[in-house]
Amino acid sequence: MTERYTLDGLDLEPAKIKAITTIDKPLLIIAGPGSGKTMTLVERIVYLIVEKKVDPNEILVSTFTEKAAKELITRVSNRTLELGISINLNEMYIGTLHSLFLRILKENIEFTRLKRNFKMIDQFDQEYLLYQNLYQFRDIDDIELVYGERTRVWSKATTLSKYINKVVEEMIPAEELINSKELEISAIGKVLKIYSDILIERNIIDFSHIQKEAVDLFENYPDVLLKIQEQIKYVMVDEYQDTNTIQEHLILKLTGKHNRLCVVGDDDQGLYRFRGATIRNILEFKKNFKNGDCEEVRLSTNYRSHPTIIDFYNEFMEQGDWEEKGVKFRFDKIIKPRQGTFPDNPAVISIEADMNPNLWCERVYEFIIDLKENGKLQDYNQIAFLFNSVKGPDASKLEQYLEGKGIPIFNPRSGTYFHRDEIRLLLGAIIFILDKDGWLFETLENNSRFEFKEWAYYRDCKLFFAEELRSDTKQHKSLIQFCSSKATELLALYKNSDYAFSALFYELLQFPLFSSYLNQELNTGVVDLRPTYNFSTFSQLLTKYEYIHNISVFTKKNKEKAVVNFFNKYLRFLLLGGMSEYEDYDEYAPSGCISFMTIHQSKGLEFPVVIVGSLGTVPRKQHNDIDILLQDNHFRKKAFEPIEKTKFYDFWRLYYTAFSRPQNLLVLTSNKDSRNPSKYMRDTFEKAIEYDSNEFDVTKLNLKDVKPTNIKHQYSFTSHILLYENCPLQYKFYKELEFTPVRNAAMIFGTLVHQTIEDIHKQVLTGNSGNVTEVNVQEWFEDNYTNISKSMKSYLAEGQQKAALEQVLAYKTRQEKDWSVVQEAEIDVSLVKDEYILKGTVDLIQGEGNTVEIVDFKSEKKPDLFSNYGKDKIERYKRQLEIYSHLIEERTGKEVSKMHLYYTSEINSNPFVSFDKNTQSIEKTIEKFDEVVEKIETKNYDMSSTTKCDKLCGNCDFRHYCNS
Repeated sequence: MTERYTLDGLDLEPAKIKAITTIDKPLLIIAGPGSGKTMTLVERIVYLIVEKKVDPNEILVSTFTEKAAKELITRVSNRTLELGISINLNEMYIGTLHSLFLRILKENIEFTRLKRNFKMIDQFDQEYLLYQNLYQFRDIDDIELVYGERTRVWSKATTLSKYINKVVEEMIPAEELINSKELEISAIGKVLKIYSDILIERNIIDFSHIQKEAVDLFENYPDVLLKIQEQIKYVMVDEYQDTNTIQEHLILKLTGKHNRLCVVGDDDQGLYRFRGATIRNILEFKKNFKNGDCEEVRLSTNYRSHPTIIDFYNEFMEQGDWEEKGVKFRFDKIIKPRQGTFPDNPAVISIEADMNPNLWCERVYEFIIDLKENGKLQDYNQIAFLFNSVKGPDASKLEQYLEGKGIPIFNPRSGTYFHRDEIRLLLGAIIFILDKDGWLFETLENNSRFEFKEWAYYRDCKLFFAEELRSDTKQHKSLIQFCSSKATELLALYKNSDYAFSALFYELLQFPLFSSYLNQELNTGVVDLRPTYNFSTFSQLLTKYEYIHNISVFTKKNKEKAVVNFFNKYLRFLLLGGMSEYEDYDEYAPSGCISFMTIHQSKGLEFPVVIVGSLGTVPRKQHNDIDILLQDNHFRKKAFEPIEKTKFYDFWRLYYTAFSRPQNLLVLTSNKDSRNPSKYMRDTFEKAIEYDSNEFDVTKLNLKDVKPTNIKHQYSFTSHILLYENCPLQYKFYKELEFTPVRNAAMIFGTLVHQTIEDIHKQVLTGNSGNVTEVNVQEWFEDNYTNISKSMKSYLAEGQQKAALEQVLAYKTRQEKDWSVVQEAEIDVSLVKDEYILKGTVDLIQGEGNTVEIVDFKSEKKPDLFSNYGKDKIERYKRQLEIYSHLIEERTGKEVSKMHLYYTSEINSNPFVSFDKNTQSIEKTIEKFDEVVEKIETKNYDMSSTTKCDKLCGNCDFRHYCNS
């Protein structure tokens, strides 16, 4: 039974109630550290849906990270379940601003320059793309004024990336920049023009251009914008202090005239100026509306930290000079602690050692052991170290010291990925195979164009691998034979191989030297699983390289160039940038180890004990002369904060964020000398009580446990449930560990058929069934194939392409007699459970009377309905359709009368496998899904009840590993 939603019993302060219930006007929520802003957002969403009867698809909520979005979805789903409310969370717009604008672009892709199956690239991809095309920028007049004359090519690409993103996010047209009188600004405009043409030609998009394309969509198609504004009626944006110019522009456009916009943030935690964020967005938010139209709420009670910690960071911020010419660049605020009793013990202490790094490490270690021996530390994950950089000498030395003493450290961004033994062995094996007789090194050393700094590392890897083989030739006999055979084959290469880098990597996994890293149970902890996850990352790096350079196999023609470019360009680019190791974003503080992280990483997190280092840091400016030229002459708004003070503002905000992370104990630590702590931190450091003084008593501490991550995972039937039932090991490697598959032909085939049928349905549903001609269908098919093959970096043979087109045309011929039966296509459905969320998509056709029937398209061969394998597969699909029927009825209110599987491969015979809907079996189906999800969540990948088959195993990259 549905309960009536009420705020009674939630023990909310008046400010929170106002924040939750103020929904029909602009609202600014200034939320201090630990003030319960996530809970406020959750209740605000639930209030809209339950009390105000707002449809979920009318709500858009932006979070700063995808992890925060998952947590929000989980908490909203738990709250609605608690109230007995059934909603389709897939309909709600929840995610980062980038992901939300990307979703809007996909939903309106026909109005953009993008084609379907466009490729999304991250920061590394963008920089490498610029590096690959650097020759196109070298001839630009005065380009050396932008990136310097003697700068390394890698740095040139990074610099160009920085300015491209900056001018795009400030919405400065390339033409305006090109016409500038400043030579360096004109050069940046020409860079942007060339780069934009590359993006269009290759059908790719980067993070900054997601937002630019959204601006173009809104400005060029006002009818589309109006449709979006009429649909999305309530907008909430978290971490508003870290938004940039283009994001503010888009957010205000989205809200249109209704202005139901709520922004949440803390100006004191604005950390991302270097990424283009501007604090003015939150400080001047109310100026976007008429006087009195925008409400303001302040959440100033900290429910997280000991009062001493709160007083400490309040005083730290008060020391700052935040005012200039009568304008204050900070909201006046004092954070206060919650009511309650707290231990009578200092909660801000210091650990120091005078100019003796070893003694400093020892004292930090003694402090940790003191906590443990006194029974205060139950798990190492209760402690987090925060640094300006986790790659710095202090962090590195302390990490080595503590690990040497047996204390595990979780520091995935330390830049040590390529120095891990498992990666050195892998690279050594690949070099051993590809560099038989030393041709690779000889080729490079005889060519003066190449630089040699990183080659010492590659030689070390090859030697490291060779020494491992020599250490036990008997044990490694089969690996030695394999490597020698492959090396001989590749050296001659009389005919094309059937593999490249990634397939070679997967073959190596069959040998104990490498397979031993994959045999770990996944519930053993993140430290033990580092090698396994590093292998997964390696698979991603290899497949990305093959995609970028269009390599699927080694040939006599491409081998030398492919190998040389891999080591001397691609891998060197990664080596210089410092690869990060795998991070499980669902678990920010892995059990059994102490976290080392940057202050930026720690934003939004909390730990019982936080130890802050890097106290020798001084305020540093984040701008140069070009930045000032752009700001003064081309930005949409004039400078806000006084530029000479920004480095101090950023300094105070950074350490305020660090000091507000702990729950029970804040520790400042320094290897003291004349520069550490810096003069900007010295007085603050002296206010902390010395750890070994009589004033601090470790036995009085009462440390909280790290809160378990509250994330409800989402599963789809085909990608998760069916994959697991077919092969738990495939699920383990491809879904859980995120290895990248090499063989994508089957996936391309199915996607190609599905998307072209979707094109047909789109024309029918918009009243344009006359456009569904054979010529047009073939054109849609070819466009889809071009984009899918580029996106998946794989191709179909001519015969496979022909077969896929035949399936689509056969469907067209069958259905064109009566297109009116098509009711709706690609409907999102979701089932919210206590432990997980099941989601999927399905098509609707008209049934008898007022009923509808659901159809799920399958491009595979129709199973033999008389075989056990075929019966089992059909039964699994039937379970899927039963759930979808149940969800469709809940969502649309229409009765589902029949369920169909439509096998597009059946061109000359009946393509349907049909079922009557059986409501009585739905509960059993859900129970079955519960069982599968429980196995996935408990990381149970037992294969004892799984039957292997040639079709499934023959296309699996792990077949060598399994067979061994």
